[in-house]
Amino acid sequence: MFERDYLLSILMKYAELLVRSWTRSKDKDDPLGSAAMLETAIGEATDIDGDALLSLAPESMAGVMQVSGVDSRVSEYIGRSLALSAQYFEDAGDADRAQLRRDQAFALSRAYGFDLPDSAEQIVEEAQSALEQAEA
Repeated sequence: MFERDYLLSILMKYAELLVRSWTRSKDKDDPLGSAAMLETAIGEATDIDGDALLSLAPESMAGVMQVSGVDSRVSEYIGRSLALSAQYFEDAGDADRAQLRRDQAFALSRAYGFDLPDSAEQIVEEAQSALEQAEA
């Protein structure tokens, strides 16, 4: 019971973070700050050094997370964060880092068997919906 509640708390915090990062990116025109928010959260969610994890090649990142025992539901939010972060880097004109984050997100989706939404907007809409359902 405690583990389930703890995991639910992490997932809801992650959904909230996805929505907040989107708002920051759009309202404050701060895509790099929004990407930094998400990347910090990735390290916290995995208990793995975030900078080291994010520097790995896509398949290596997925492998390290699997060996470390990262829960599949958490990995899905991490994949969504990476995909959203890719959009932020694209918006900021950093095409190389955007492609790396996109590739990392897809590597996680293949490794953990989940689908990524088709757009950044859909990622945020689904996160907002999860938050609304949790509040109901």
